[in-house]
Amino acid sequence: MENLQSIKQRFGIIGDNSGLNRALEKALRVSVTDISVLVTGESGVGKESIPKIIHQNSPRKHFKYIAVNCGAIPDGTIDSELFGHEKGAFTGATSSRSGYFEVTDGGTIFLDEVGELPLPTQVRLLRVLENGEFIKVGSSKVQKTNVRIVTATNLKMEEAIAKEKFREDLYYRLSTVEINLPPLRDRKEDIPLLFRKFAADFAQKYKMPTLRLDDDAQKLLQNYYWSGNIRQLRNIAEQLSVLEKDRTLSSSTLNNYLPKSINNLPALIEKKKSNSDFSSEREILYKVLFDMKADLTDLKTLTLDLMRNGNSSETQEKNHNLIQKIYHDNEDKSDIKTIDDDSLNIEKSADIVKNPSNVLKYDYAETVVEEEPLSLLEREIEMIKKALIRSKGKRKKAAKELGISERTLYRKIKQYDLNELQE
Repeated sequence: MENLQSIKQRFGIIGDNSGLNRALEKALRVSVTDISVLVTGESGVGKESIPKIIHQNSPRKHFKYIAVNCGAIPDGTIDSELFGHEKGAFTGATSSRSGYFEVTDGGTIFLDEVGELPLPTQVRLLRVLENGEFIKVGSSKVQKTNVRIVTATNLKMEEAIAKEKFREDLYYRLSTVEINLPPLRDRKEDIPLLFRKFAADFAQKYKMPTLRLDDDAQKLLQNYYWSGNIRQLRNIAEQLSVLEKDRTLSSSTLNNYLPKSINNLPALIEKKKSNSDFSSEREILYKVLFDMKADLTDLKTLTLDLMRNGNSSETQEKNHNLIQKIYHDNEDKSDIKTIDDDSLNIEKSADIVKNPSNVLKYDYAETVVEEEPLSLLEREIEMIKKALIRSKGKRKKAAKELGISERTLYRKIKQYDLNELQE
């Protein structure tokens, strides 16, 4: 097994940061085993070097090594890419194809950006990790493969698991050993070395004198945030090599090429609403609507009382108190419309209290005393039914009216057995 210095020279790794050295040492120790390794770190820190080191120092080094960027493959074709497919498995599958797991049998496969894998593919990958089995798309035949899987991601996997975007069981299988590469801002002592290496490479490439940094420029380079890490430093070095005539760089010159970074300043982050927040808001809105419906029920009772008993002083006093109560309770609800189109509104009822003879102005043929407000579940079912009826069974139109996604509406239709109301 190679030592740390020879590994750096062989794979072009520059720096002597303790975090970097620790990551390289872990890679060397696990390389002789078949343990699954998850490489973590921000974008641009050089995660792709670790799988190569592991493969080249393992017993599998004479077999194939394949690197796959999971985030660059469309969801619809990634299963075919990884596991292969049979002829006729889908439109355009004119012949059978071997996937990466079949081609790499005996070697190492590196899955970069593994956090971008769709959930169905994660299930297939878990099966490969557990017993080395996979099935081609469009086939029923179980095939075996013997591959070493190394993965990498720049996502916070705990958050992805909490949001149900990544399987927890798969995460623990992939991260038997986790190797974290530090960001460039935590490797300040390595930044001048890296810049000199890039400057020398670009000077040779573009046949120009090599760039030099004065002391102030070097300090500026070391104290910059480098949100893009090594990739960003390399791009800055290339720009300077091509555009600057003066090959000794001052801090003022360098500062013109550095994007204004605000990542190291405190930031105000808007708190995202959780599902419980939306649920709580919905319950409050329903409560307001139910309270208004109860008030309307009282108004209908009031109106019927006027129609039956006339406009006696006792009835007037009782109804006046009721109107005042309703107006007081609803003074903050003026922007909310009632949910029953045929209900009497407050203004009509107030007009009848003042002038009972005006009852003939309004249509009371359908006026009845309402029942107690429905439960939240019943109310939700009723609203979905009405939306589907009004949209003539078109889910997209009904979902837009209800203010929810079509996928959510489809799930609720199945949950409440409302299939007969949709197209």
